[in-house]
Amino acid sequence: MVERRAGAAARSRRDPRSCLQYLRSLSQPRAPGEQAGIFAVCSTHPAVIHAALRRAAAGDLLLIETTSSQVNQFGGYTGMTPASFLGGLRERARAVGVPLHNVVVGSDHAGPFPWRAEPAERAMEKARGLVAECVQAGYQKIHLDATMHLADDPGDRRLPLDAPTAARRAAELCEAAETAWHALRQREKDAPPPLYVIGTDVPAPGGTEAGAAPPEVTRPDELRASREMCREAFAARGLEPAWERVIAMVVQPGVEHGQNVIHRYDRARVRDLLSCRRDTPGLVFEAHATDYQSSRALRQMVEDGFAILKVGPSLTAAVRESLFLLDHLEEALAPLHPAMKRSRVPEALEQAMLADPVHWTAYYRGDEAQRAFFRKYALSDRCRYYWEVPGVKAAVSSLIANLRTVEIPAGLLSQYFPRQFLRLVADALPPDPEAIIAAHVDEVLDRYDAAIRLR
Repeated sequence: MVERRAGAAARSRRDPRSCLQYLRSLSQPRAPGEQAGIFAVCSTHPAVIHAALRRAAAGDLLLIETTSSQVNQFGGYTGMTPASFLGGLRERARAVGVPLHNVVVGSDHAGPFPWRAEPAERAMEKARGLVAECVQAGYQKIHLDATMHLADDPGDRRLPLDAPTAARRAAELCEAAETAWHALRQREKDAPPPLYVIGTDVPAPGGTEAGAAPPEVTRPDELRASREMCREAFAARGLEPAWERVIAMVVQPGVEHGQNVIHRYDRARVRDLLSCRRDTPGLVFEAHATDYQSSRALRQMVEDGFAILKVGPSLTAAVRESLFLLDHLEEALAPLHPAMKRSRVPEALEQAMLADPVHWTAYYRGDEAQRAFFRKYALSDRCRYYWEVPGVKAAVSSLIANLRTVEIPAGLLSQYFPRQFLRLVADALPPDPEAIIAAHVDEVLDRYDAAIRLR
């Protein structure tokens, strides 16, 4: 991704700096009207990774992040550790010709969230292990997040964890990361130090059910107090050099999405929050849950100092949309090809979600008809937890194989993929189901790309 300068012409997609250098530059003081931005692809889905890497192969800087629930030292819900995820990503990057210095991998909500039902001592031990493994594997951006109540924490769990405890635990996690980095340098002398993001005034990892009213924007006084508490907690552990590598704070700019609602960015609501940037030169914000925002809203967010935009569920929703459309296409073709055995991807997905409801049952409310609808079409896309289930993977593989063995009529492509059809007839897209899926994901990435480039 490239820097955006007000009043200047759009720059090339290529930036002469590495992605890590560019991230470090985000927190440097800038001239009035000068802004910079990057978006983080928060997904481990192979189709999303493929689409993102294709863009990086064209010269873009790429930031990919995994959550502590997706990828951790015990495998997370994807079955991948930090080392295995990063190893697989590097293999894919080399295969499509992506320079590795153009890619940074980060850990989002790195902390005790996956173990929050355990006592604090045990949960924090596992959280320290997570950040250490991330750094040793080669993750270079760590969002330190210890803001959730743990099993034996006192206080009202309907309220946020008290800020001093959260700051102290964030510093504890940072110390584990720094220790891991120093150990890594024994093997790799040129290993760069990790960059950090603090704060978490956002929904918990995996999202929550958005209400009818938009979420409250982060209050400036709370932001300043939280930042100062974190600075003091870092200093208490001798982590002043690490504090210099804190590149952003997570804040709530009033954007969120639920099952069937989108709370859009409203500049008027963040005026007070933006005053913090004027008081603190070099302070930039990281915004989570920006999915489904318009290109204009995303562009305004970057202009207002939300330099890191996180996107995740809308990317996997694009995968699900394209697979469901391909299933309809397969259904239309089946009578013309009697030997074709239908893959029935939506049915396989529904079976997997019903067999293991842990990832959606607390999020989808209403009667059974409503919950069944949300399982397929909710904006929060809880489907994303189930694509690696063996039965679902087999159905997707069957769908792609079926569509590769027949000639897909042009009229059918136009019916279900009108935008991709125009690219197909212009020879800008091959008539391959995986290419069509990637193109569908690209439409989401295009909005973010437009937001961080001057138009």
